Amino acid sequence: MPQITEIFFDCDNTLVLSEVLAFEACADLANEILESRGIPDRYTGEQLIKDFVGQNFRGMMISLQSKYKFEMEKDELEMYVKKEEDRVIAKLEAKAGPCEGATEQLEKLAAEKKYHLAVVSSSALRRVVASIKKVGQDKYFDTDMVFSAATSLEKPTSKPDPAIYLHALKVCGKTAAETVTIEDSKSGALSAIRAGIHTIGYVGSYPPEEQSEMSTRLLDLGAKIIMKHWSEFPKCLEFIENSPAEVQSSL
Repeated sequence: MPQITEIFFDCDNTLVLSEVLAFEACADLANEILESRGIPDRYTGEQLIKDFVGQNFRGMMISLQSKYKFEMEKDELEMYVKKEEDRVIAKLEAKAGPCEGATEQLEKLAAEKKYHLAVVSSSALRRVVASIKKVGQDKYFDTDMVFSAATSLEKPTSKPDPAIYLHALKVCGKTAAETVTIEDSKSGALSAIRAGIHTIGYVGSYPPEEQSEMSTRLLDLGAKIIMKHWSEFPKCLEFIENSPAEVQSSL
């Protein structure tokens, strides 16, 4: 029975409804890159979400290069990464909103002072900070407790690589066994699970008709329990705290 002392939160579409806005900006840049290589295919934001949700822009570009058999020089990739970051942040600062019920749960956790809280994201640090600031969630996290696979690591990476979770555990001085995280995507959940962290699969940001399929996928990867709305979070946390490590469930 694990003694939980740390809670990690994914940001995009887990705390903040940001993915649709972000992928609109990503699609524009991805299409610019494809056009510059004479590749006729084009993406909409919706198609990018379907193919690459949970990855950061750098991860998407690596996947695109593999899919379409072309290579980008490092300087060009970094130029596009910076351009994407600026465009996404502008959209988030204008339109981002919280996932329903997320802020209320953060408020309760902060008042209880029972757990240490941190954000662990694939996205660039500037983008994550802009997201949580826009929706008023930044006050629940110390400034050095927001971790980015794109920014916080010596070598930038993206989920499903577990590196960012392992880094966050080290900085926070926690073990995986005493940590719970909440993830909405396959790549995010896999990143946490590979790091050995108890994972709650959150499907509340998906359309109702997709939630059952995503629940199954996240449980199959190794998520311990599925959360459809943030109001279920206390039950999910209690389930993990009172269950053997191998138990999985869906509320």
